[in-house]
Amino acid sequence: MILHELLSYEILRVLWWVLLGVLLIGFALTDGFDMGVGALLPFVGKTDLERRVAINTVGPVWEGNQVWFILGGGAIFAAWPPLYAVSFSGFYLAMFVVLAAFIVRPVAFKYRSKRDDPRWRTAWDWALFASGAVPALLFGVAVGNVIQGVPFHFTDDLHSIYEGAWYLKFIGLLDPFSILAGVVSLSMLIMHGGAWLTLKADGVVQSRARSIGSVAALVAVAAYALAGLWMAVGIEGYRIVGDYVTGGPSNPLHFEVEKTATWLAAYTDRPWIAIAPVMGILGGVLTFLGLRAGREVSTLLFSKMAILGVISSVGLTMFPFIMPSSSDPQSSLTVWNSSSSHLTLFIMLVVTVIFMPLILMYTAWVYKVLWGKVTEADVTDNSHSVY
Repeated sequence: MILHELLSYEILRVLWWVLLGVLLIGFALTDGFDMGVGALLPFVGKTDLERRVAINTVGPVWEGNQVWFILGGGAIFAAWPPLYAVSFSGFYLAMFVVLAAFIVRPVAFKYRSKRDDPRWRTAWDWALFASGAVPALLFGVAVGNVIQGVPFHFTDDLHSIYEGAWYLKFIGLLDPFSILAGVVSLSMLIMHGGAWLTLKADGVVQSRARSIGSVAALVAVAAYALAGLWMAVGIEGYRIVGDYVTGGPSNPLHFEVEKTATWLAAYTDRPWIAIAPVMGILGGVLTFLGLRAGREVSTLLFSKMAILGVISSVGLTMFPFIMPSSSDPQSSLTVWNSSSSHLTLFIMLVVTVIFMPLILMYTAWVYKVLWGKVTEADVTDNSHSVY
C-alpha cells in the first residue's frame, strides 16, 4: 500500500477543511485582539503615555500572531488552489487594502515613538487605528460576499473568470448584507481588544477599554443575530443536486449545484451544528457581563469563545461549500471538488502534524514569559526600549 493511501481522499479533504478553519480561527483569536487594540487606540488613550501603555500590551506578540495569517494564506494556496485563484482575483483590491494596512502597522509600531513630536505620534496612532479597524471590517465584508455567492465561473478548461469591471471588485463588495457582516467582524474584534486590554492594562486605559468593549460586545451580538435572521429570510443557499463522488478528481464542473431557499436548511440536516451560533451569542453576552463586572481572564476566554462560535457557524452552515458562485452555481467550489491532489494533501498533513505543535508550544511559552500587566511606570522606566 502506498503510504498516502492510509487516509482516503475524502478524509483528507475534510481534515484540510477543518485545518483551514483552525488557522483562520487561530488568526482571529490572536491577531484579532491586536487589531482590536489598534481600533481602540485613539479612544482608550487620551495622552501619549496612555497610548503607549495600550500599544505595549500587544507590542511583544503582534508579530508572532501574524504567523496564523501567513499559514492561512499558505494553506489556501497549497490545499485549495481554485479557491486561492478565485478569491485573490475577485477580492484583489480589498486584499490589497488589507495588505497595505498590514504593511503600515509594523512601520507604525517601529517609528511611532522615535520622535518626541505630538503630531508625529498622533499620525502614527491613527495609522495603527486604520491598520486595525480596516482589515477587521473587510474580513467580515468578504465573508458576507462568500455567503451570498461570488460572481465567477469556470471555462471548459477550468480558467476562472470573475465578472464585472475592475472597480466593482471593491465597490461591488459593499452591499448591505456584507456591510452588516463587516460590522459583526469589526465589533467582535473591538470586543476582543477590549477584553485583552482589561487583562493586560490597568488604570484609566483598562477602564475605558471595559466601557467601549462592553458596547462592542452588545453590537456584535445584535449584528450577528440580525445577520442570522437575514440569512433565514433573505439570502439564498446552495446545495449539490443528485449523487456525487466525495473522493473524485477536483473539477467543479463535474458537480450539479442549484440555489435553495436558505442556508439554514443545514440545521435541519445537521442539528448538532447549532452549537456554533449558540457559542457565538453566549460568548458575546458573557464577555459583556465579564467586562461590566471587571473580570479579566474569564472575560478574554469568553471573547475567544464568541469568535470561535461565530467563525465556526459560517463554515458549518455552508459545508460542503467553500465559495459558491452566484452567476454560475455549477462553478461553485466545495470541499469535494476544489482541493489539491491526494498525495499533496497527505504530505502537507504530515508537515502540519510535525510543525503545528511546535508553533503552539512556542506561542504558549511566549505568552507565559510575557504574562502580566503593562503599567505606566513600565513604559516610563523603559521609555527607550519599548514602543
